[in-house]
Amino acid sequence: MNSWQQRERAQAILARETGYVRKPHGDRLRVALAFPNTYWVGMSNLGFQTLYRLFNAPDDIVCERVFLPPKQELAELLASKTPLVTLESQTPVSEFDVIAFSVSFEWDYVNVLTLLRLAGVPRYAAERNERHPLVIVGGAVTFVNPEPLAPFADVIAAGEGEVLVPSLERALGEATDRQHLLRLLALERGFYVPAFYEPQYAPDGSLAGFAVAGGADASVPVRKAAVKTTDALDPPATSIFTPETEFGSRFLVEVVRGCANLCRFCWAGYNYLPVRPFPADRILGLAEAARRHANRAGLVSIALCDHPEIERILARLHEMGYAISPASLRLDDLTDSIVRVLRESGERSLTIAPETGSDRLRRVVNKTVTNDEILDRADMIFASGIENLKLYYMIGLPTETDDDLVAIRDLTLQMRERMLTYARPRGQIGRIVGSVNPLIPKPGTAYQWLPMEDPAVTERKIKRLRSLMAGIDNVYFNIKSERHSYYQALLSLGDRRVAPAIEVAERNGQNWRAAVAESGVDADFYIFRDRSRDAALPWDIVDGGMKASFFRSEYAKSLREEWTLPPKRQQENARLLPVIQ
Repeated sequence: MNSWQQRERAQAILARETGYVRKPHGDRLRVALAFPNTYWVGMSNLGFQTLYRLFNAPDDIVCERVFLPPKQELAELLASKTPLVTLESQTPVSEFDVIAFSVSFEWDYVNVLTLLRLAGVPRYAAERNERHPLVIVGGAVTFVNPEPLAPFADVIAAGEGEVLVPSLERALGEATDRQHLLRLLALERGFYVPAFYEPQYAPDGSLAGFAVAGGADASVPVRKAAVKTTDALDPPATSIFTPETEFGSRFLVEVVRGCANLCRFCWAGYNYLPVRPFPADRILGLAEAARRHANRAGLVSIALCDHPEIERILARLHEMGYAISPASLRLDDLTDSIVRVLRESGERSLTIAPETGSDRLRRVVNKTVTNDEILDRADMIFASGIENLKLYYMIGLPTETDDDLVAIRDLTLQMRERMLTYARPRGQIGRIVGSVNPLIPKPGTAYQWLPMEDPAVTERKIKRLRSLMAGIDNVYFNIKSERHSYYQALLSLGDRRVAPAIEVAERNGQNWRAAVAESGVDADFYIFRDRSRDAALPWDIVDGGMKASFFRSEYAKSLREEWTLPPKRQQENARLLPVIQ
């Protein structure tokens, strides 16, 4: 593929879009906003669309998008060494002042390096100079553990874009050169300059802490940036509509940020505290404006029903003629009126997350809902006319036994009975689809010190659960393999010493087994080692707001099978997050 073919393809994509921004480049700061996956995936990412809007809001910044090319096009670009160009103006990415990556998933780490290679930009920060764009890495992964990507980033932007983008703009306007810019950003909340920090290691290879490099004015840890209140903010919402995405021309909007439930395995639940609902009138105003471009509204949130006006929002969206698709619904707040509006809007499937089949194990993980409540809500859902139910379960949880696997089967069968009770008279039987994932102990959670379960044990559980769920009509289970989770865990739990494995995986077509072997990375050290006695953890470099003492207390409660009941009111919730006070 040559440059002319790239331009033709970009122009064809733009011809099918509504809402993109074009600005002249002269005398403007130029930002290439990169999503390390395909256009199909990236344009369905609400965070990416929000950053595009935030960067383009000031007149003196021009922001253009770049994505990982589709497989065949990618191979042609790599073979021909044709420079990667942006979508809006088809300008080579290497000519921009900043390349800002929005990274949501660990599996996209290799794609960050592929995009840098296509752009002709050195992959390691230490190899870049004044002639190269500043490489910034942000997105959801920075809330979890930015360290595996640290050697490749000039700057890591940790936190929420509404705070980070104005701070970045201010520093870029004041800086006299690259080093001055890095020093200015190091003083801003949420900006982590990896070159200013030196990891210190204990004799056993564990992390002892971080030291500030000589002469740098930088804090340890870096405090995450977060908005204090959403009262004056437009919620993140789709601003560019295109049929060529995972969700088509759906209008996506963030309804609530944060979740008060404090499930002990959930990094997002802790890292997006406190609960901050976006103003209902702003949500509805954006939906009204978007109606001519979309007929389906996707409501994005960890805990949709935590919005105090969710029923009014749903009712008004229904009046506008939207079909409404919510994210996973939290069962304890689900009401008959909410389910009814969703069904009347045309929804045929809902997603809920029991996580386990037993009340006992749900107390272990602080999932504050019982089997009786789950079955009651399932009855409500199927009675409304909703035909299909998607369930999220986990295996490999602390204290799990075979009885808990059997409980997954039993709970699912009981929900199936509810489905059949209402479906048979209608003559239309739906499906229950279960998704099962092995636990990866995530940074920034009560389980962050735990080793991952032995793969042989997990594999036995997977086989056992498959046998338990086999042959049940209208019930389909997708169980993720432990091998897939193994390498995801390495990227979640690793430190900077994992970076060489990412580099090799990018070069060898993502053969992770070979990449780990060639790079000499001891993956088991990161994945199967108890970290409870480590002096520091890699992700401690960013202060997410929750204290280690709180997580240790929650883990102790987990082993005692005790709930921590979630605060339901915002004034109670606010005290949980010192980072934004």
